[in-house]
Amino acid sequence: MLEQAMLQRPLIFGIVNITPDSFSDGGKYLAADAAIAHARRLVKEGADVIDLGPASSNPDAVPVSAEEEIRRLAPVIEALASERIPLSIDSFRPETQGFALAHGAAFLNDIRGFADEAFYPSLAASDAKLILMHSVQREGNADRREAPEGDIVEHVSAFFAARLAALEAAGIARDRFILDPGMGFFLGSKPETSFEVLSRIGELCERFGLPVFISVSRKSFLRAVTGRAPGEAGAATLAAELLAIQRGSAMIRTHEPAPLADALAVMTRFETPFGGP
Repeated sequence: MLEQAMLQRPLIFGIVNITPDSFSDGGKYLAADAAIAHARRLVKEGADVIDLGPASSNPDAVPVSAEEEIRRLAPVIEALASERIPLSIDSFRPETQGFALAHGAAFLNDIRGFADEAFYPSLAASDAKLILMHSVQREGNADRREAPEGDIVEHVSAFFAARLAALEAAGIARDRFILDPGMGFFLGSKPETSFEVLSRIGELCERFGLPVFISVSRKSFLRAVTGRAPGEAGAATLAAELLAIQRGSAMIRTHEPAPLADALAVMTRFETPFGGP
């Protein structure tokens, strides 16, 4: 069903942060009932997949153990899976990823890009799609470091090439991978770096022939150029999401599916097809 939707338009991943300290909605959905209700609402608003985050990755967030991530996720996954809602689990911890796979997650979303080679056999034995994210930090949460010197897209591409080679060598089929170049602090502290990568998504599509996943929703680089607070960044978010789609992104992760779903409905009325592999 998701594959069929992708042939018609980009997929929308609705964000549900089961956390006390996410930068724009921390604490709102920490209780399982609140998270479940919010996920259902996002599906009604147009989300194809619900991306569950049991720990925040912003620079000021407190680290969370795998045990706590699983405790937060368990009742939410159980409820949503029983309703056959496709789920993506946003965690870099192999223990959490293993729990997610055992409970039918359709996607794993890893900000470290699946760095733990000891977990590769478990990934190979599953059929979940793997969202392979690049970050300049390489490990753990985002911080406020500068972007690396040189061409940032070449830097991102080199990371993807190396990580894909390792994962494929472990027996994981290439068609299971989705590429996320990272945005905001995952690319560096200056907004210009994120805009540079956004404008060149097509290069990643052409080089790797894989779907590109973009998460710009309410991020600081958009707020830096608009002066808006996280809750006021809807227009800037939608503009960046549509730019990403025009450049070839096949999947968008967002806090607000409804405006994006409406925009895609309008875009499908034009003859120009969506980009991407």
